Amino acid sequence: MKNSRKQRGFTLVELLVALFAMALLAIMSWRGLDGMTRAQAQTEARADEVLTLQVGLAQWAADLDALIQLPQTTALDWNGRVLRLTRRGTASVTDGVLVVGWTRRVVNGTGTWLRWQSPQVTTRGELEQAWQKADIWSANPGDEEKRNEVAVTPLQEWQIFYFRENAWTNPQSSADVAAAPPVPNPLSTPAAPGTAVLPDGVRLVLILPPGQAISGTLTRDWVRPTAGGTRP
Repeated sequence: MKNSRKQRGFTLVELLVALFAMALLAIMSWRGLDGMTRAQAQTEARADEVLTLQVGLAQWAADLDALIQLPQTTALDWNGRVLRLTRRGTASVTDGVLVVGWTRRVVNGTGTWLRWQSPQVTTRGELEQAWQKADIWSANPGDEEKRNEVAVTPLQEWQIFYFRENAWTNPQSSADVAAAPPVPNPLSTPAAPGTAVLPDGVRLVLILPPGQAISGTLTRDWVRPTAGGTRP
């Protein structure tokens, strides 16, 4: 009698218990793999956010390093909404210059740090037009202006300061005007000397929103290579 019971095999209850245990193990394994996949995706997304921000800050510094001061033109201006600057192009300076704008604007419901760049300009009229377009782009861009913009990173708020007379000041305060140093002028229309003096430094303060790879306040200082006196 004992041998016959041993040879019966598993009962239905035992099979159900075994199947339930296997199903539970499968679910736990799937959840583990799903968690690992999600963690990897989040890590890659965070890394992309950090890299994008680093590239944007590098471009910011490169634009300032390439500033060019032309007679009776504004090389750098902050009006509280957009920072506009005139910079050398990637080609020879005699081929023209570029107008670049940096601003914060709400894009698809998210505050975003943006960069805009004009085509290369070679005349004073083109320079003035590009300068105006940069201002229009920062507030109410059309399709044409949007084609030349690049979204850098989500941005909650930002501030700009100039280092002048050994102190960080509001860029919209009065600036000194002095004779401009002789520089190659790629613009066809001659201009007399006399331009706004560039600040010795520019401070960028970014307030990055929570939920990003880097959040909170981020400060970057740029020093003009030819600046004299006390360094910021």
